[in-house]
Amino acid sequence: MGSTRGKGMALTSLDTREEPPKRDLSGMDELDRVLGGGLVPASALLVGGDPGIGKSTLLLQAAAKFAQAGLKCVYVTGEEASAQVRMRAQRLGLSNAPVQLAAETNLREILTTLDKEKPDLAIIDSIQTMWLDTVDSAPGTVGQVRAAAHELVSFAKRSGTAVILVGHVTKEGQIAGPRVVEHMVDTVLYFEGERGHHFRILRAVKNRFGPADEIGVFEMTGAGLAEVGNPSALFLSEREKPAAGSVVFAGIEGTRPILTEIQALVAPSPLGTPRRTVVGLDAGRLSTTLAVLEARCGVPFTGLDVFLNVAGGMKVTEPAADLAVAAALMSAREDTPLPAECVIFGEISLSAALRPVNQTQNRLKEAHKLGFTQAIFPESPLSGRPEAGLNLRQMKDLPGFVEQVFGTG
Repeated sequence: MGSTRGKGMALTSLDTREEPPKRDLSGMDELDRVLGGGLVPASALLVGGDPGIGKSTLLLQAAAKFAQAGLKCVYVTGEEASAQVRMRAQRLGLSNAPVQLAAETNLREILTTLDKEKPDLAIIDSIQTMWLDTVDSAPGTVGQVRAAAHELVSFAKRSGTAVILVGHVTKEGQIAGPRVVEHMVDTVLYFEGERGHHFRILRAVKNRFGPADEIGVFEMTGAGLAEVGNPSALFLSEREKPAAGSVVFAGIEGTRPILTEIQALVAPSPLGTPRRTVVGLDAGRLSTTLAVLEARCGVPFTGLDVFLNVAGGMKVTEPAADLAVAAALMSAREDTPLPAECVIFGEISLSAALRPVNQTQNRLKEAHKLGFTQAIFPESPLSGRPEAGLNLRQMKDLPGFVEQVFGTG
């Protein structure tokens, strides 16, 4: 009877002198930032987003940029005819870009062509439209999506071609299909934005070659997506004169500081159970902040409807927004506007203590750069010298903040 044992494997130490992966730059700074410093050859990327948000526009522009930088690029569409993609390219002013185009859904034919052409970058739009004749199910089903993704990722690793897959998202905001696809690829990017707003955010939620949670900001224009080098100025551009319930939050997205406006409205409720409506923030953190204000600061919100919104459609997930949310709620409840030149950030614990947050110095620098003259944040040692002309007010706990800023508590 023969042995069933394998041949074994070679083990190495953690000490390595391998060079970092080579990267190709597109020239789109916001895209290169999210990729971690450029596109890595033989990498597999998954880009998800709502229908009509601009994924195809973004990737067509990216393909044109990479092609103009010297890469051989192939764009395969399974959702549109070639003529439709050419019309979009003409509208974007990309007709002369050296991008090779095909409309096909049969993955065997696509892989045969890619093996023959050997491009540096292949874009597949979208993974849900691809089908393999070896899988007995319809395109878009779990089996087809898993098998197609496996074939394309294997091709990327085997050939050295970088492959970008486009994926649809479900109503819950997750990329449709099996979650195993996200584990297969090296990088997962989400293209986010509200239909009613003109800007879009490309967010890295997984990246084996760079930092996760990095974002790139684009503005949707008639000529396609334009990069936004200073997102804070964009998010605050439509901010009006000081109004009750309006607070500027100094946040961090990936490695970059971004200032956004948090708006609150508090009104008497005609309902037995008051409404709690949140857009752009975690509803659970709103409930927690309201509970701490009531239990620790003696500020009741019983019988009051509470509406909370992040202006511009931005999504804020970090706990550092707690103090800005509390300030917006108190400002709306007391009908007391905060100074227009003030930024606020900090995390609130259940005991009402204010906890310091990371990258305080970077938040203050961004605020100073945009002309803010006052900052309220938790007590914490600063790593560098305070910005000249910036009045810093450090708070120890939430009751002290409420008393000093609003004169209540």
